Amino acid sequence: MTQNYRITLLPGDGIGPEIMNVAVDVLKVVGKQFDLQFEFQQALMGGAAIDATGEPLPADTLEMCRNSDAVLLAAVGGYKWDSLPSHLRPEAGLLGLRAGLGLFANLRPAKIIPQLIDASTLKKEVVEGVDIMVVRELTGGIYFGKPKGIFETETGEKRGVNTMVYSESEIERIGRVAFEAARKRGGKLCSVDKSNVLEVSQLWRDRITSLSQEYPDIELSHMYVDAAAMQLVRAPKQFDTIVTGNLFGDILSDAAAMLTGSIGMLPSASLGASGPGVFEPVHGSAPDIAGQDKANPLAQVLSAAMMLRYGLNQSAAADKIEKAVSQVLEKGDRTGDIMSPGMNLLGCRSMGETLIQALESGNG
Repeated sequence: MTQNYRITLLPGDGIGPEIMNVAVDVLKVVGKQFDLQFEFQQALMGGAAIDATGEPLPADTLEMCRNSDAVLLAAVGGYKWDSLPSHLRPEAGLLGLRAGLGLFANLRPAKIIPQLIDASTLKKEVVEGVDIMVVRELTGGIYFGKPKGIFETETGEKRGVNTMVYSESEIERIGRVAFEAARKRGGKLCSVDKSNVLEVSQLWRDRITSLSQEYPDIELSHMYVDAAAMQLVRAPKQFDTIVTGNLFGDILSDAAAMLTGSIGMLPSASLGASGPGVFEPVHGSAPDIAGQDKANPLAQVLSAAMMLRYGLNQSAAADKIEKAVSQVLEKGDRTGDIMSPGMNLLGCRSMGETLIQALESGNG
């Protein structure tokens, strides 16, 4: 029986439309193979939405996303909009989307792809076998805490204020996601905080420790964020699953991503308690190469695979896409960002075509 899914596409800015086209083509092929019918609907977000409507997340875009089974996002932002007030920049659309859909958990895998291990800037013996999942809290912490803003003091000096705040319930719900993720992986969870100087982190550590009593099968450890940053570079294989707050997770997930050698290869998932999740590559919009057919679409394609796995419960279709990506890389096909001597240099469109060939060959 055909299963039907409504997918909202947010191509965004820069290379976004190019890599989104590849992902959609891949989904159409896999859909036919697994009897999945996708109804794609496209909406504006980010800089493109600002240019068209004056705001980074139009109300009709958010409503369309809410009425979807899943949201596939490409990339937003660019220097064109950097001079706008913070609440009107493309990145504000991301925060609004996460808050509007109640997406409090961000899953960021950083797994070494054997064919690309030489692309890492770290020694092979340091990164070989790395497989980390960073679980980042998305809708709390310093990005959303109040008060916030730039204020003028009584002396006339301006003062910037942001507030880091977490409630017990916010900590516990992201903690449960992380413990469950660790249970499906290697059974180890490292909670990252700064409890030696921050009261909000003291509460974080207390609640995660208390929650661990419900997960006796999971080995829980704690680490300060500065130490975690150092250990990610020094000895990353010690980590299996990491859980942390919004700000620390933003930083550490990017650091973990670069262990793999290219941020252009990594997907992510943002999930809530119910409703559609958002699936997106972790890289930016790369406006400097937009429209030049140089973009690497593989992170977008792997984000589509995460959408199938975590958003639509279609693991077999996700496996098929991931195997096709591996097959293409094994064959030596590369875009410029992951190119190495002796490999085949492909553009964005050509990479999409070779992926589809792998899927249709029956070997993907």
